[in-house]
Amino acid sequence: MKQQSFFEREDPRDIPLATRMRPRTLEEFVGQEHLLGEGKVLRQLIEQDRVSSMIFWGPPGVGKTTLARIIAGRTQSNFINFSAVTSGIKEIKGVMAQAEQNRLMGERTLLFVDEIHRFNKAQQDAFLPFVEKGSIVLIGATTENPSFEVNSALLSRCKVFVLQALTPEDLVKLLQNALRDPRGFGGQDIRLEEGMLEAIANFANGDARTALGTLEMVVLNGRREREAVTVTQDILEQCVSRKSLLYDKNGEEHYNLISALHKSMRNSDPDAAVYWLARMLEAGEDPLYVARRLIRFASEDVGMADSRALEIATACYQACHFIGMPECSVTLTHCVVYLSLAPKSNALYKAYEAAKRDAQNMLAEPVPLVIRNAPTRLMKDLHYGEGYVYAHDTEEKLTSMQCLPDSLLGRTYYRPTQQGSEARAAQRLEQIQAWKRAHSPAPQEPDKKS
Repeated sequence: MKQQSFFEREDPRDIPLATRMRPRTLEEFVGQEHLLGEGKVLRQLIEQDRVSSMIFWGPPGVGKTTLARIIAGRTQSNFINFSAVTSGIKEIKGVMAQAEQNRLMGERTLLFVDEIHRFNKAQQDAFLPFVEKGSIVLIGATTENPSFEVNSALLSRCKVFVLQALTPEDLVKLLQNALRDPRGFGGQDIRLEEGMLEAIANFANGDARTALGTLEMVVLNGRREREAVTVTQDILEQCVSRKSLLYDKNGEEHYNLISALHKSMRNSDPDAAVYWLARMLEAGEDPLYVARRLIRFASEDVGMADSRALEIATACYQACHFIGMPECSVTLTHCVVYLSLAPKSNALYKAYEAAKRDAQNMLAEPVPLVIRNAPTRLMKDLHYGEGYVYAHDTEEKLTSMQCLPDSLLGRTYYRPTQQGSEARAAQRLEQIQAWKRAHSPAPQEPDKKS
């Protein structure tokens, strides 16, 4: 047995709270009810000991590593934690050789590969024969879309499970457990002001490690009076350096601020828009939430008046995803100012809402025969696609075919404005409509009986 050095830590309290409170069983695991609730697919696989190779895809701090450890324990497998950051082909081959030996001895090996998306193709390919042979059960963890980041050959042999960010309710439950459990602060007199756990949960943004780390920080910095530790809002603000921490991402203030941002941009007021953006970000709002709202705004309030707005908003979302806070704050500012200064049009929004009403009220309107697809002989005999003209084959690239159902003939949904580049769209639409009026067959009069 290795002898501990004098300098090695012996006090369990020196171990971070998040590590001490790592769940040991499925019963202790919090969140992911869509996978681990009673009767759900992953829970059944674990309980029936039918676990095969899989990929856990989800944001940081949702329990990917913990869940892999629990699975290894429930299935009595040898657990190996493998990091893509520190391991190469040589290390992979060494681990695989040991796993093969274990298999021959009747012992299963569960290989957990953290950040599997960081492995290159050759490194990922090194796992493939051992996964196919059953030498290992591979569980990869990634924060990136495995469709793009994991080799298709390896991905096809793994079941992908999507883990979701923990809800504030999940995080509050974790924090309460940490206050009660002897591994955490159980047995200690910890006094927190009302709403403190909810504030920490909101700040953590779905990340259990952040939530437990913040709780540990405020307790260790709390005011000690004999055996009691009191944690106030002031201490919390000092520890996280955010005075607006108590901003409730699910409450009224959240919706008030996003409304203020949206309406400031709609009113072409970049200064107000940037201020409300800063209020949200400095309060701990998820930048991706803001970016998603900007994408919506780009089409709802700018639309065809400046179609580049949608491109910029989408690029903004991607940039926020790549670099995160605080670096992405200036990217969001870039997008917010652009959208504020862009010409405004809600014609696309109004077009869809009008079409939606008709779609909801007229669900059974048949597709005109002329624009139906006719892949079979029977469909052709029923006149599907009869008279269809391929617009690209015409000189004007236009046809007079009827594309709306009979009951909706003459309906107009999209009414372009004269704002920005939408004025050109309006001109083009008028040209199209004029051509169709000139080339459409005259309406047939009903037959008159003699």
